[in-house]
Amino acid sequence: MFDVYLNDRRDLLVVRNGLPIPFHEVPGKWRKKKKVTAVSLDIRLVVERQGYYMRKLTDFKR
Repeated sequence: MFDVYLNDRRDLLVVRNGLPIPFHEVPGKWRKKKKVTAVSLDIRLVVERQGYYMRKLTDFKR
C-alpha cells in the first residue's frame, strides 16, 4: 500500500505505507490525502528506488 500526500500547490507525493515523508529531500507543507492499494508500475519503481515519488502539477501544465 501507498500513502498519497498533496501540498498547497497541489503537487503529488507518494510514499510506502507507514514511512515518514522525507522532509530533508521534499520540503513543503504536505497533507495526507488517502491510502491507495495500487499505483502505476513507473511510480512503484521510483518509490522502490528512492523511497518516494513526487510530481509537480506545473510539470503537466501547458
